[in-house]
Formats: sequence, C-alpha cells, structure tokens
Amino acid sequence: MRALTLLGATGSIGTSTLDIVDRHRDRFRIEAVTANGDAEKLAAIAREHGARLAVVADPASYGRLKDLLAGSGIETAAGPAAVAAAAARPADLVVGAITGAAGVEPVLAAIGQGTAIALANKESLVAAGDMVMGAAKRRGVTILPMDSEHNAVFQALAGSRLEDVETVWITASGGPFRTWNAAAIAAARPEDALKHPNYAMGAKVTVDSAGLMNKGLELIEAFHLFGLPAERLKAVVHPQQVVHGMVAYRDGSIVAQLGAADMRVPIAHCLGFPERIDGPSKRLNLAEIGSLTFEEPDLVRFPCLRLAIAAMTVGGRAPTVLNAANEVAVEAFLSRRIGFGAIAAVVEAVLEAEGDGPAPATLDDLWLIDHAARERARATMLNAPAAAS
Repeated sequence: MRALTLLGATGSIGTSTLDIVDRHRDRFRIEAVTANGDAEKLAAIAREHGARLAVVADPASYGRLKDLLAGSGIETAAGPAAVAAAAARPADLVVGAITGAAGVEPVLAAIGQGTAIALANKESLVAAGDMVMGAAKRRGVTILPMDSEHNAVFQALAGSRLEDVETVWITASGGPFRTWNAAAIAAARPEDALKHPNYAMGAKVTVDSAGLMNKGLELIEAFHLFGLPAERLKAVVHPQQVVHGMVAYRDGSIVAQLGAADMRVPIAHCLGFPERIDGPSKRLNLAEIGSLTFEEPDLVRFPCLRLAIAAMTVGGRAPTVLNAANEVAVEAFLSRRIGFGAIAAVVEAVLEAEGDGPAPATLDDLWLIDHAARERARATMLNAPAAAS
C-alpha cells in the first residue's frame, strides 16, 4: 500500500490519477489532496478516497471546504503555505499537478521531506529548474516525469547512457491551428484556442498548446530533467499523437514510446514505477491507424516556441521570465483583454526587458524575478491589441 499526496486533485491530471487509484485500491491510499479553490469537488474527492487532509490554496474557499467536511475527520487548511505543508507530509509519492509557478514551492517542500515526486507541473522546472533539480540531487529524491512527452523519453532512455544520446525529440500535435495561416492564428478567439484535437486539458495548458508555447516549456523541462544540452533537444509536430517521445542514439538507433493520447498511460507508469500496473487506456492498433506523420514546427507562425527555445538556450533567469510573462498573457487572452497574437509579443517584450541575469537561487529570488516579469507584462499589455469578438 503506497500513500499518495495529490497536488491539484481537481484538475484533469488529478482526475485521471484518481481514476487509476480507483482501479488499484489495494495498492494506493490518499494521504492529502489540494486544489486551488473548488471546495465542492475537493471535498467530494477527500471523502471518496479517505484523504486525511484537504487543502484549498484560495483562503476564500476555506469556509465552504470546512463546512463540507465537517464531521468527516478529514483535516482542512487553506493558503499557499498550507499547500506546501501538505506536500511535506509523509507519503510515498507526491503527484505534482498544480498549474503554473504556484507549483514550485510545494514541489520543493516535498523534496525537502525526501519524498519521490511524479511531476506534471512543468512550470516548476521552467521557472526554477536549477533550484528544483539541485535540491532533488542533494536529497536523493526521485523525480518521475508525468507529462506524456517526458515520460516517453524517460522510458526510451531506460538503461542507456546519456553520452550515447544524439537527440531527444518530444512530439506536438500541432494544436487546433496547425494548418492555419499566421493572420488567422493572430486573430484566433479563446474558443478557437481551446479546441485541442486530442487531449482534454485545463484552459491554460490548452492555450499554450495552441501556440506551441507548451512545447517550448516542455523543452526547457526536458533540459533540466535529462541533463542534455539545449541543442540536443528538439520538438517535432506529429498530428496523430501516437508517438510521444523519441531518443536517437549514436549507433543510429531511434527508440520511441507509443501509446494512446490518454494521460492515464504516463500516470499509470509513474504510480507503478519501477513495476508496471494495469492501465485502462485504449490499446493501439497500428494497422488500424495506418500511418504516422511528422513535420518540422513552423517558428514563424508559432513564435512562442521560438521564444522558449531562445530562453532555454540563453538560460539564467530567461526561462523564469518567459514563464511569468506567458502566464499573465494567457490569462489576459482568456479574459479577452488581448488577442492571441499578442501573447508572443508580450512575452518577447518582457524577455527583452527582464530576461538577462542569473537564474534564481532561492525562493525569494524566484518571486522577485517572477513579480517583476508579471508587472512588466501587465504594463506591456496596455498597448496590446484586444481580442477578437
């Protein structure tokens, strides 16, 4: 019986993780669950799975959570510090599925406790990769990649030496705008960007996927996870999303991981690791699929990917700034305050103004850099084109 703490229990990753747990009640129990502010859903999850603690990051939701769990024996708490404290509770595995830079502190808290982490929060490594990986190395903590692409690469690297690796590829569906021209992409509305062709995800990551920023963030994440130089990390567009990651070796071999476009595949791998457990995803029939196609990503139509690659190559604080500016710009786009094309323009302007300097070495450094980048992004957006109606 393995004890799990689930950070971001009410999101798509959290829901899929709980589906796996439901199918293996003899193997897992839930220690703690957290959410941003959905008290109703979090309380239902805590009761259903017998969690010992439920935490909402938004203090405004605490009263409702406390009322819903009154008499259950389940502890309740609220606020970012309480989320970090939940991550530091004794457990066998912490699933990090909080969206955005808000996931950094809980991940570091879990590492400080010495707990293994199944990481689906790419922003933790984009914003604070040196800090997180350095802390994990010092504590001897295992970080299991739960994003489908990084989990695929992790599997394809199994038993191999990094010095034998020539190139790592992570795949992208191309999103809903794969065949759109640049003008149409720039004028896209939130409802257009939220139509991911293969996955059901949260709004922020779905918008990132539409502009290929998500793939750029994943390249930076891979840079920290696998310790390879930036020039050996590539993205490739693969509309079918059957191949999730590939590793090319010095002898000419390419090892790829294939699976259904279902996050329960990498989740099951992480929850069972180093063993394999039964997963519920649809099995592939390659003869039925018929063909797999691959394309180079277009860095002109998708400038967010170009900016992320540049930030990865430059290093230092650039990825932290990129992440903060992008979070602000995506939120503004979803609120129809700026157009889709303005996301990249805002991020580029903030990178030019704030992107030089060393990477954050402490949480205080991180939040100073993050805050400055967000303020610069908000100021930049005052002159950005509004969203299409």
